[in-house]
Amino acid sequence: MAKIIPNEVELINIISAGTVIVGDIKTDGVIRLNGSLTGNLDTLEKLVIGQNGKIVGDVTCKSADIEGEILGTLKVNELLILRKTANIKGDMVTRQLSVEPGALFTGTCKMPQPDEAEVNEQL
Repeated sequence: MAKIIPNEVELINIISAGTVIVGDIKTDGVIRLNGSLTGNLDTLEKLVIGQNGKIVGDVTCKSADIEGEILGTLKVNELLILRKTANIKGDMVTRQLSVEPGALFTGTCKMPQPDEAEVNEQL
């Protein structure tokens, strides 16, 4: 049986299809975006962008699973997954990258190693 710790609550934020947000989002929890965001997004956890999700702005997160579109810089501290419907227009920095056939990106991709002195500046 799993032990439940009362003070540990996983934060999950869902932005539904049809929702349009103009402004920056900053959260400590997981965020799922099926709508549209014009602004920067910063999360300490995972970002999931659904097939119809779109961000026009810069993104910083722990990990990302992208099916939709990003127009801006993407900084991922751990694993970045680009699904076959993903479309990224901007530079990417990530430690690990998985790209499905069909995914598109225009820009540069840098994969710093943990021992690089500049890794914290890049991520």
